[in-house]
Amino acid sequence: MAFVDVKIKDLGTPPSRSSKLVTVEIDGIKVRVPEGTSVLRAASIAGIRIPKLCATDTLKAFGSCRLCIVEIEGKKGYPASCTTLVEEGMKVRTHSERLEKLRRGIMELYISDHPLDCLTCPANGNCELQDMAGYVGLREVRYGFDGKNHLNLPKDDSNPYFTFDPSKCIVCYRCVRACDEIQNTIALTVEGRGFASLVKPGPTGRFITSECVSCGACVFACPTSALMEKSVIEHGMPDRSVKTTCAFCGVGCSFNAEVKGDKVVRMVPNKEGGANHGHSCVKGRFAWVYVYSKDRVTKPMLRKSIDEPWREVSWEEAINYVANEFRRIQEKYGKYSIGAITSSRCTNEEVYTIQKLVRAVFGNNNVDTCARVCHSPTGYGLKAAFGTSAGTNNFDSVLFADVIMVIGANPTEGHPVFGALLKRRLREGAKLIVIDPRKIELVKTPHIRADYHLQLKPGTNVAILNAMAHTIVSEGLENREFIEKRCDTEAYKKWREFILRPENSPEAVEKIAGVPAELIRGAARLYATGGRAAIYYGLGVTEHTQGTTAVLALANLAMLTGNVGREGTGVNPLRGQNNVQGSCDMGSFPHEFSGYRHVSDPEVRKLFEDAWGVSIDPEPGLRIPNMWMLALEGKFKGIYIQGEDVLQSDPDVHRVVEALKSMECVVVHDIFMNETAKYAHVFLPGCSFLEKDGTFTNAERRIQLVRQVIPPMCGKQEWEVVMEIAKAMGYNMHYNHASEIMDEIARLTPTFSGVSYEKLERLGSIQWPCNEKAPEGTPIMHKDSFVRGKGMFHITAFVPSPERTTERYPLLLTTGRTLFQYNVGTQTRRTPNVVWYKEDVLEIHPNDAEERGIKDGDYVKLESRKGWVILKAKISDRVAPGVVYTTFHFPEIRINVVTTDYSDWATNCPEYKVTAVQVTPVYQKPEFVGVYTEKEFAGAEV
Repeated sequence: MAFVDVKIKDLGTPPSRSSKLVTVEIDGIKVRVPEGTSVLRAASIAGIRIPKLCATDTLKAFGSCRLCIVEIEGKKGYPASCTTLVEEGMKVRTHSERLEKLRRGIMELYISDHPLDCLTCPANGNCELQDMAGYVGLREVRYGFDGKNHLNLPKDDSNPYFTFDPSKCIVCYRCVRACDEIQNTIALTVEGRGFASLVKPGPTGRFITSECVSCGACVFACPTSALMEKSVIEHGMPDRSVKTTCAFCGVGCSFNAEVKGDKVVRMVPNKEGGANHGHSCVKGRFAWVYVYSKDRVTKPMLRKSIDEPWREVSWEEAINYVANEFRRIQEKYGKYSIGAITSSRCTNEEVYTIQKLVRAVFGNNNVDTCARVCHSPTGYGLKAAFGTSAGTNNFDSVLFADVIMVIGANPTEGHPVFGALLKRRLREGAKLIVIDPRKIELVKTPHIRADYHLQLKPGTNVAILNAMAHTIVSEGLENREFIEKRCDTEAYKKWREFILRPENSPEAVEKIAGVPAELIRGAARLYATGGRAAIYYGLGVTEHTQGTTAVLALANLAMLTGNVGREGTGVNPLRGQNNVQGSCDMGSFPHEFSGYRHVSDPEVRKLFEDAWGVSIDPEPGLRIPNMWMLALEGKFKGIYIQGEDVLQSDPDVHRVVEALKSMECVVVHDIFMNETAKYAHVFLPGCSFLEKDGTFTNAERRIQLVRQVIPPMCGKQEWEVVMEIAKAMGYNMHYNHASEIMDEIARLTPTFSGVSYEKLERLGSIQWPCNEKAPEGTPIMHKDSFVRGKGMFHITAFVPSPERTTERYPLLLTTGRTLFQYNVGTQTRRTPNVVWYKEDVLEIHPNDAEERGIKDGDYVKLESRKGWVILKAKISDRVAPGVVYTTFHFPEIRINVVTTDYSDWATNCPEYKVTAVQVTPVYQKPEFVGVYTEKEFAGAEV
């Protein structure tokens, strides 16, 4: 059976943005299209097919293949319809005897230098070259293979996910243009001219050693099998497709999961995806293969003590054991002795059922989420300033920004699809301010350069932002009209008095943050006067003792300059995991129901009590750090951990280990046996995103369907397991499908009141708020007024972190992510992504390395007041002297052994980004890298 192409109709060239319409006649059919539309696209809109090879509506018209030639009345020759724009009254002819003869001749030349192995080619049935040869009626090729050809060119198999076969390349430039226009990496080129033209990835000619980031844009663009996924080569063409949503970062890319039988063969980015528009990154496009890892746990497991071996049990036994243990613990230690942690990797529906289990069945509010350790300051800060706990703009808004400020984020590695969009806007001329202790890729590449890089000392974000605001106010650059109309003027007056204090001047802050005053002033002036200015920030803002203060300071800057409520502006958090926004929206915090409404509010509480048929505790429950503290005190004895490896993601790992060991029932619900599960009593196997129904909400508040592509390997979807535990504990929680959970969420949550699976199917996605006022969602928030009414300025006094460098610990450690690994690496470590990044390494400046006698690749001891680990050093000038940097993707390293338990004053978000450390060489090669006890380390020579 031939493969049915799942991509939407390709109209040949991108749409015109013109509002002026013109009428053209094509093959006697009149069509009205925007001025600037290509003839090829106009014909496609009219339902007329013109053959093409180099043209696609995701790329600018190029005109190299000449297959799309047409005849135009009054014009000589046969122009390419892809590069010819419509004109009022134009008459076009797409088919004639002469045109068809020319097209067959063009196709004959292509086929004369192309392998005739269609029956064994992996693209057979889904090859544009094959389709076009048939469409133009090519039946014979008069030219043999005796002369020069490219048929014996060697294949490049170096990339772990796809192959490049230059013998099948027709040099249409689509891969080169996709890398340039969509990914904006420019890793591919065409070398040579005429017959000698060849696509080449980098100087070496091999993908693995080129600048290619394996986003797959070139593979998606290729009209032949020159670039082809290895999974398709191995398994053959898929025969059906299911649209779903990626489960990696907070961008929330839409994909078509293509399946053969019950096997997923490939993930193809969805051109209609509101967040990605047909683009993808290496993780979403290829690293989904972790789903089929041999490490998957598919059976429930049980043990009464962590010293005992695991034994497989039935679902019934596991569920009854969990229910009985939680009941026993509450009877013995009280109703507050158990709780749960929800996961930002799970669906909204799964998270909602967990918090409902805690509130309606456990009878307390002891539920928290992994967002506690990443973006909880975002929720607190943006709600206080604007009235809602979420980012203000959609991703596409960046294309309208004149000035882009990136602070504490690394979009090209942490959020690569959005990063590619951002790079596109920068190449179009937008100005860039980067505020980061490290030289991220955006600071300087061959094609992009930041106008300002404020390379501040870790922990001084608030001081820098205050100094920028000081400059804007003191130089009269504020937007007074916006402030008077849209903001609380009394609060502004108090804040203005504060911000003009001498301690907030760039000269004073230079001594604190290490950034020259003139750079601070220049960045402030650019942000205030450069046109539409947008802020994008990440964990480098939130994971500090002043994380919430920094979010408030960003909100102050946006309101001060009127950069809120319009395209190209806003304050936009780049959420780390796929459903950080959603897990917070669903009521995962111990003080809030879904929609960020406080549990102490009697009216809100009654709404849930009536719906759930129970009484709900009015007191906020325990945050994650409080759970560990009370566990160590013997007062917190049972926990349900949903899809979260707290032993890797939480700070002060030794403390977390002792807390888990002190509990009597630790339940881990996950797809892999993770580090936390080493201290669990029950392991409940979970589902990957390809095995479940539900929704994710991305960083731009976009709610998207997650559709079941293959049956759950463990036999149950995760919300079904939670439902059965509730029933076993005596509460009748019942749903027939995930859509019914969303219906309940919509009934009880004002910002979701207009959301349903039917509407999501119809619209593709919805950005909340979605209600009577905005029945199809809200791409941009706070257009006419803030949700809270008037925007609120907050005093943001800089308070240094209590974590200070000393003679013993003279360096500052900060952490981040890499493109090729995801979060704590549970998924991506089990994929070929390890080819590019196989271990966490410590970046150290050449001066600091030389002072300590450290060479590139040496093993080093990284020690803080809390503990130490051993890992390899990488000498790099991306960090400043006095600063070291590493990632946290590998459990062997377990970097959070060295991080402190200092946290944000408002939300307890840990301060991962500021840890005083010392780095010393290890002269004797260690037996293993990672965490050492004092006894183990005693034998290592340092």
